[in-house]
Amino acid sequence: MQLRFVGCGDAFGSGGRFNTCFHVSGREANFLIDCGASALPALKRLEIDRDVIDLILITHFHGDHFAGLPFLLLDAQFSRRTRPLVIAGPQGIETRLPQMMEALFEHSSNTKQRFDLSIVALDPEQSRQFGGVKVTPYPVVHGDSGGPFLAYRIETEGRIIAYSADTEWTDTLIPAAREADLLIAEAYTYDKVVKNHLSLTTLQAHLGEINARRVILTHMSDDMLGRLDGLPYAAAEDGMVVVF
Repeated sequence: MQLRFVGCGDAFGSGGRFNTCFHVSGREANFLIDCGASALPALKRLEIDRDVIDLILITHFHGDHFAGLPFLLLDAQFSRRTRPLVIAGPQGIETRLPQMMEALFEHSSNTKQRFDLSIVALDPEQSRQFGGVKVTPYPVVHGDSGGPFLAYRIETEGRIIAYSADTEWTDTLIPAAREADLLIAEAYTYDKVVKNHLSLTTLQAHLGEINARRVILTHMSDDMLGRLDGLPYAAAEDGMVVVF
């Protein structure tokens, strides 16, 4: 099982990083977690084959996690994709996606796709199976707009991936990430408290309860990026590959 950080940046591209998008591939599984505005050029830069991606999981509707979908879907249409694609995310995705497509490319939401496209709204703490990928969303706290907001616990090919998404600390992160093989956690700041975001020191206080086998930090601001030396945790970089 391999995860590649296609993009691991925040909304402001701190450190020159692309918006959030992770690519997971294994013997059979092939999916994206989030699809920020810069996802398509980042995927092409890394020469990742978009046509074999079966599933895209969206955590919330902020542009740095969601706004790459119109570009990805148009690219799929013009490249004559035939493989079915599922896009799953929070409640409301079935209306938010066409609204965003119309905002960026007029009439694009009415285009008949050359491939089967399924849009699936997920309920918090209700598991869904997508082929060999089991997804359990958990509600998290990231403000009053752009929600609902979800963290994910993903089980596939004998491995568990947990992703906090963007959130301040909430106890739902414990069952979402407990004993995961890989926890990808936001560390927006080092110790400064920023509403709706997670600091590293806050995260550290709860890692004993989570007991993940491996922790990688993502979605870091300039404050956090300036403190990476000597940290006991790996920090994501664009293009970084994790095998687990």
